[in-house]
Amino acid sequence: MIHKSGIHHITAVAGDPQKNLDFYAGILGLRLVKKTVNFDDPSVYHLYYGDETGSPGTILTFFPWAHLQQGHPDRGHAIAISFSIPTRSASFWTDYLDDQGISYIEPFSRFGKEVIGVQDPDGLHLELVADSVADDTEGWSGGPIPGDHAIRGIHGITLAEDNFQATGELLTDSLGFREIEREHDRILYQSNSEFGSTVEIIDNAELDGRPGKGTVHHVAFRAEDDEEQIEIRKNLVNKGYHVTEVKDRQYFRSIYFHEPGGVLFEVATDVPGFTTDETVDTLGKSLKLPDWLEERRDLIEADLPELEMEHG
Repeated sequence: MIHKSGIHHITAVAGDPQKNLDFYAGILGLRLVKKTVNFDDPSVYHLYYGDETGSPGTILTFFPWAHLQQGHPDRGHAIAISFSIPTRSASFWTDYLDDQGISYIEPFSRFGKEVIGVQDPDGLHLELVADSVADDTEGWSGGPIPGDHAIRGIHGITLAEDNFQATGELLTDSLGFREIEREHDRILYQSNSEFGSTVEIIDNAELDGRPGKGTVHHVAFRAEDDEEQIEIRKNLVNKGYHVTEVKDRQYFRSIYFHEPGGVLFEVATDVPGFTTDETVDTLGKSLKLPDWLEERRDLIEADLPELEMEHG
């Protein structure tokens, strides 16, 4: 099966929601495109960041559970999230991070691209990757970062595995990726999408961590529509994966399964998207709830901490 795909979104676990918002919208300059709740635990926000419209391949989301223990990278986890920035923007970002007082790993080269490492307030490892794909895309300028240098979208995800082979076969046989290159203990897989197009696997990873805040919860891959999602699900079930039934996430429909190394994978539809209940201009401005939670709005809002928006 050849699936024209890439990463739809990545979801991680945070601590304090205000610190999360201040960092991703106020420092990194991503747009808060949707403020809703965890549909399985409505006492917790679900915050979505992305480009101006929340295009598939640009979206990073968070469940901010303030009470959770601090997490650490582990084998069988996704351990780093990378963003695409224009190739001319690396020096802008190092100067900017210096001005903001944020520590970072000096630019280095991996798979022929310049990479800057940084951690968010909860210790989640992030990377800014200078990528020529970003040169051809206009950046959102509604936040603190000039559009010329703004993050364009997700570059990819790094998985830490005991053995890369079974996960690599899943990526190439069922999710539309192909193996591109190997560098030391890393194997690079790439899809033909514009953003969210890379998965790197660290083979024989020597990590001993635990889940908690500052870790990735799951990685979602793209399906164009419901029909393609059904085909992908059928393919996965035929290969022996235990795949959930379709779940309605309001802005996309989802199926979930664990890849061979243990990482929770999702396949999410591109449709209907984030403008189904807000206009582009008003994305992320108010708390949005699905119809079946609307009758509990007063109780839900009373339980959630208020968030102060400086950029939008």
